[in-house]
Amino acid sequence: MTSPAEERPRTALVVVAHPDDAEFGCGATLAAWTREGWAVTLVVCSDGGSGGPDHATDVTPEARQRISETRKAEQRAAAEVLGLHEVVFLAFPDGQLEPSIALRREIVRHIRRVRAYRLVCQSPDRTWTPSYALGRYHPDHLAVGTAALAAVYPAAQNCWDFPELLADGLLPSRVKELWVIAAPHLNHAVDISATFEVKLAALRCHVSQLGTDHTALAERIRQWAVERGEPFGLPLAESFHMVEN
Repeated sequence: MTSPAEERPRTALVVVAHPDDAEFGCGATLAAWTREGWAVTLVVCSDGGSGGPDHATDVTPEARQRISETRKAEQRAAAEVLGLHEVVFLAFPDGQLEPSIALRREIVRHIRRVRAYRLVCQSPDRTWTPSYALGRYHPDHLAVGTAALAAVYPAAQNCWDFPELLADGLLPSRVKELWVIAAPHLNHAVDISATFEVKLAALRCHVSQLGTDHTALAERIRQWAVERGEPFGLPLAESFHMVEN
């Protein structure tokens, strides 16, 4: 007899703001899932066009487009390293993401399209203790987290939300597991000992953001993985707030 665990569809949707967000937040976990046979779709909500140098003087639309195309190519390469099924770029303007109805609709579209059993997203919450860390709480991340949670419930499973999607054959679909990155309360961890190096390899694809010398970055990421694993008794981990729905 087939067990309920064996019957569940192995489909996961990962919703993030920018190219490289998934690799930093959950890259090793995604690599582990794909090794287990999960079909993982990555949705990148922004166009990545604000990913140039902070002190650039050429900020024309043409320059932004070049940056956007570079970052998309890097993301596709990283996704191949992780073994992801596909990458979707929603192409909302980088740095201007809002938890709008338009963004929510597009996330719902892809939840329904892939019939996502698991959904991974960034946290919509800013935490203030022990101290406010500016770098962790990009407003685009917070906006995407808010939009993704609104898409999961009730919109993705409710035929009355976005009825225009029904005309495209996208029937309501219920997400069964929600995994939130960088949430204030982390209650679940994944042992990434076997896929940690894959995470680093995927990050190395993002040359425009991280350069080519990744020695110091790799050391920091390893230390973060050690710290994430300690509360769960794991040597290296990525941690989440996980809710079963």
